[in-house]
Amino acid sequence: MSEIETAGYTIGKVAELSGVTIRTLHHYDEIGLLSPGGRSAAGYRIYEDSDLERLQRILFYRELGFTLDEISTIVDDPQTDALGHLRRQRRLLTGRIDRLGAMVDAIDYEMEARTMDIPLTPEERLEVFGEFRPEDYAEEAEQRWGDTEVYKESQRRVSSYNKEDWQRLKAEEEEIRTRLAAAFKAGLAPDSEEAMAAAEAHRQHISRWFYECSYEIHRGLTEMYVSDERLRSNYDTQIPGQAAFIKDAAHANARQHFS
Repeated sequence: MSEIETAGYTIGKVAELSGVTIRTLHHYDEIGLLSPGGRSAAGYRIYEDSDLERLQRILFYRELGFTLDEISTIVDDPQTDALGHLRRQRRLLTGRIDRLGAMVDAIDYEMEARTMDIPLTPEERLEVFGEFRPEDYAEEAEQRWGDTEVYKESQRRVSSYNKEDWQRLKAEEEEIRTRLAAAFKAGLAPDSEEAMAAAEAHRQHISRWFYECSYEIHRGLTEMYVSDERLRSNYDTQIPGQAAFIKDAAHANARQHFS
């Protein structure tokens, strides 16, 4: 076997290596997209290493959705060398990864929304929640409390709320948050009557809309406002230190109840 023969690849071998059918390789040859560049000692046309490199580029661009005419123009560009192709491929692939990632996020969002059983249209959800996504906490909440009656009761209630219910809920929540923020900004102590009254309103709001929130549960919940970065930033982004103030007011309110 000659040196040329050893360095070349038959069409069957190229099909095996690339996963492309022999029929497709024949088609690429017919349209001038990829033709075997070598000859065996017996005179048969064989593919060389440079042909396999070209095939690799062709398959990459085809995977990204380019037509064969477009691919022919790209791979025959005299201004683009092998490194240039790799850079272009990386840029295109990165863009595709970003788009696919966005699609995965959208699918996850819809899946999580369905597990929350919030029967709102996308427009209604945006109107009610804005950028806040209840689903962001759904999986964690289920892992922590999925077997509890409190969690099941919350799921049962929210599954029946319509847009108007959620709007009333959000309006009430904002009013309570405003009361807590006002007490904090005024420099009141967490165990002041105003702060404890606002904390009690917060506890009752949860009981009214989600589940029976005991004083013990309320204390544990507000502890998470400080320990969980996501929950803490929900309050501290607007007023730094507010999350800890709410927690301290809830604890003071519970102590007053049990005293």
